[in-house]
Amino acid sequence: MKLRTGDPWMRAADYSRTLKGLTVNLLVRDIERAFPFQLHVLGAALVYSDPDFAVLRAADAEWMLHADHTYEGHPLSDTLKDAERRGAGMEIRLHGRDPDEAVSAARRLGHEVMLEARDKGHGVREAFLVDPDGYVWVPDIILPPERLPKPAPAKAAKA
Repeated sequence: MKLRTGDPWMRAADYSRTLKGLTVNLLVRDIERAFPFQLHVLGAALVYSDPDFAVLRAADAEWMLHADHTYEGHPLSDTLKDAERRGAGMEIRLHGRDPDEAVSAARRLGHEVMLEARDKGHGVREAFLVDPDGYVWVPDIILPPERLPKPAPAKAAKA
């Protein structure tokens, strides 16, 4: 069931032809309710939205939100009814979003901070944040060389 009135920003068939590689489509309870996290915590720019669908962009990434009501009759609709936290076992990484800024915005807006921003051994600073629908987002930035962990000294070979 669509709630949008009027014409969309572009025909779905035209938009689908712009997509390449891997895309993410998040099913959310309410498009408007998702915006504060998307815009302020993730620093995303809103490309388009209506009550059924939204497109967001940040850090050279683009993703979509679809409201649950647009999935009536879809195989996922029954799964969504009982889901407390969506995307269990999945983390959505947004490379290039400062995790300290994201944590600050998440706290200000009352969102769950699963893990504070910290430098990690794989060369990034990251945080784990939960959006209103329960998706886990991991904003990260690449660490400068001086903050990378020092490699362990090589062990001498035994003769």
